[in-house]
Parts: sequence; C-alpha cells; structure tokens
Amino acid sequence: MKNILYAKPSITELEIKYVNDAISNGWGEHCYDYINRFQDSFKNYLGVEHALATSSCTGALHLAFAALGIGPEDEVIAPDLTWIASVAPITYLGAKPVFVDVLPDSWCMNPDKIELAITPKTKAILVVHLYGNLVEMDAVFEVAHKHGLYVVEDAAEALGSEYKGRKAGSMADFGIFSFHGTKTITTGEGGMLTSNSQELFHKASILSDHGRDPKIKKMFWMEQIGYKYKMSNLQAALGCAQLKRVDELVEKKREVFRWYTSSFRNNSGISWNLEPEHTKNSFWMPTIILDKSINVERDELMKQMIEQNIQVRPFFYPLSSLPMFRKQSENLVSYSLYNRGINLPSYFELSHDDVKYVCKQLNSILS
Repeated sequence: MKNILYAKPSITELEIKYVNDAISNGWGEHCYDYINRFQDSFKNYLGVEHALATSSCTGALHLAFAALGIGPEDEVIAPDLTWIASVAPITYLGAKPVFVDVLPDSWCMNPDKIELAITPKTKAILVVHLYGNLVEMDAVFEVAHKHGLYVVEDAAEALGSEYKGRKAGSMADFGIFSFHGTKTITTGEGGMLTSNSQELFHKASILSDHGRDPKIKKMFWMEQIGYKYKMSNLQAALGCAQLKRVDELVEKKREVFRWYTSSFRNNSGISWNLEPEHTKNSFWMPTIILDKSINVERDELMKQMIEQNIQVRPFFYPLSSLPMFRKQSENLVSYSLYNRGINLPSYFELSHDDVKYVCKQLNSILS
C-alpha cells in the first residue's frame, strides 16, 4: 500500500541542474553567486528592500532579535500556540517571551490580548502566521505603533500567503522564513531574513558574519561579536531553482486544500484553515480541528490514520505548557485547540485520489 507522507519537497531536473552547477563551478570567486542570486530573487518576489539568506530559520530569528537590541530583562510578546523555534532565540539573548492567547478560527495571535501583556520591559511583538493562516496585522501594528514596539513577522509557514495584497513576511520590521524540507520551497535546511529598514538590516548583516562590517575594508577585522548564520552556495542554488517554481508550488498547495474541503463528506464536526476575503492563504499545512462533540480522541485518530499508511501530525503544544516556561492555562483557546488539531498530508506529488483516500479514512474513523 502506498505510504502517504505529510510533507516532502518537489525536486525536478531544474533543481538538480542548479545544484550540480554550484558543485562544479561555485567556488573561489563564484562562491557567493547563488547566495546573492537567491537573496535578490527572494526580495523581488516578496517586494521588500533587503533579504539575507541564513543557515536556518531559527538563526534568522536570532539575528532579528539581536539586531533589535533585545537583551536581558527585555520582554517579547508572542503567541502561545506555535513551534518552539519561534521563541527560543528570544531566550538565547536573555530576554523573556510573554505568551498571549490565539484566536479560535485562525489559530494565530489574538490582537486584543497584546495590549494587556505590555509592561515597561516589552520591546517587541512576535507574530506567527500559523500553517499558512494570517495574523490580523493592522490590529497588531496599531498596538505596536501606540507603544513604540518593534514587530517581527514569523512567516516560516506562510510563504505565498497574502494580507491585503502584501505578502506574509514583508510587512514588519523583520520578516522570517524557513526552507526546511517540509516547507513549500526548500534548501534542505535554511532560512531568510527580510526587512525594509536599511539600518536594521545593516545591523543584522554584520551580526550574521561574525561581526564584520563590510564598510570596514580591513580583512579579518571586527568590532563586535557576531554569529555564523550564512547559507551555503549549494543550498542557495537549490533555493534559486525552487523560487523559480514558487507560484506553481504555492498554487498546488491551494489546490490540495480545495481537494480536501470538497472531498470530505461531513464538515460539521471539524474546522479548517481560515481564508478571510482580505487574505490569500498558501495552506502550507491543511489542518483540521475536531469539534469537542466528536467522540474520537485526537491521538487515537492519528494512530488509526498511520495504520492506514497516512502520515499525519499533531497540532503544536501551547509553549507555556512546556516545562521550561510558566504555565498559562488562562490562555483558554490555545489550551483548547492543541489536543484537537491534526495536520494532513500536503505536497506537490499528492494526487486527487490520494486526498480522496485520506478523506475516506478520516470519514470512516470519525463516523
């Protein structure tokens, strides 16, 4: 029986051609060619002024918070429901993530909860576009501007999503992307930091290269401690080829999502990713939330799906439920959602018949 994965990259002859060229010719004076090309192509796709390719999305987040001057005793407001990589870099700098609840329909940060969490120590707001769904950015910016706070936009799961005509990751002081092998486009591992601020981007660029400032022409000279978060030329070659196909890859994600919602027999007991009229959802990971009235345990459903060779993933835990943070059970929505959410398979080679098979098994278990 065919094994249906929850995610896999789409690799064609184009990707192989670019990577082979980087392996054969991308050395010496050409060792940055694909990196520069990937960064230029990405900022053009996103419509931003600056883009910096990094070795991971986590590294890009670390650079963003460091460039904003986040440090010990500072606080950064973040959604309680996301992957830990979103907030771990805050702790690297000695700062504290402050978790606020999410909305029950988009599963993204509830803007109404932000102002209640602001203290004299608050320095920034981290928003996360979860599973392709979009944060209500206008409301976030209203609070941020009122209190003089930076905004960092984690768009790791939302490449191709749009909010009022602007692409996810292009709106805040910094935008962050992931090119992990599960993402819509991949470089194997890797990330991207984007910004429209020359000043902030310059700070991040220096930090990304061991603290070396390109304006200072003395070789091996640096005036601050930095990090090593540079993407390799080989990874960037793969990214260049993937980015040429980005519209095709995003549209396939959207098509797969439409197959799910049209093939599922009864939607009354579940809810899906949200796409309000002012947004475009790239549907990175089609996700269902089981209604509380459904008499099926989430983990048991997953077990039965996997037995049918259908790989599915659970929703993220609330970060405040993890042992390294203070539990915030007052975040009622986050604590209600996590054990009822399941990510369904979505990748380029997935066929309509595959989706029908997934839905058939889901229908059978839920009924």
